[in-house]
Amino acid sequence: MPLLEARALSKSYGHGSFVVDNVSFSIERGETLGLVGESGSGKSTIARMVLGLIEPTRGAVFFDGQDLSGMSQPSLRPLRRRMQVVFQDPFAALNPRMCVQDIIAEPLIIHRACPRSDLRPRVSELLRAVGLDDSALDRYPHEFSGGQRQRINIARALALRPELIVLDEPVSALDVSVGAQIVNLLRDLQREFSLTYLFISHSMPLVRYLATNIAVLCRGRLIESGPSLEICNSPREAYTQSLLAATPEIRI
Repeated sequence: MPLLEARALSKSYGHGSFVVDNVSFSIERGETLGLVGESGSGKSTIARMVLGLIEPTRGAVFFDGQDLSGMSQPSLRPLRRRMQVVFQDPFAALNPRMCVQDIIAEPLIIHRACPRSDLRPRVSELLRAVGLDDSALDRYPHEFSGGQRQRINIARALALRPELIVLDEPVSALDVSVGAQIVNLLRDLQREFSLTYLFISHSMPLVRYLATNIAVLCRGRLIESGPSLEICNSPREAYTQSLLAATPEIRI
């Protein structure tokens, strides 16, 4: 059974046209699906439906065999621990009034996943996992670089030991060299924590590096999908070919 499966997902906001139209895919445990397409193609809308943040107009999302469609927020709560997200803008995703320790500890407190006496050691452990140290604990988001902020976001996403992480353009707001470091970190964490990723990006070379399989979106529709190397080396669709030609080769 796939860990995540989307069946004929569609989303309309009531103006007659569909932002996402009849999209289906699945992700096996421990694998990465790269969801790729230009801005406005519906990638982030799919991410929100997968996480249960918005309801699909049609279709369904299954997480570990459970249909998320129509589930109440209290029913979804136990599943929240098993699926997390890393957003595109690392600064906007962090509360500027909270220090790093409180930011990373927040999901642990909300889900009562750790005794308060153990919070600081647990947060320290998570910081080390993403390449930061205890000097970050009492500092605030504005004191860090963009790459460091994204490491903090990743540490928070790991706090509840999830099985699935949705990565919504996690390096697009970063310098190329810093983004490469984050991508390598994500790869290492996937092996260490047995994570499954839905990796959303507009960069085909980046997706090729990280993803097991690729799904290509164009104007809300899935036009091509398959193994990463196959899609990148022998794309069938002209749109996929244009995405490959639009970005330079990334060497990480």
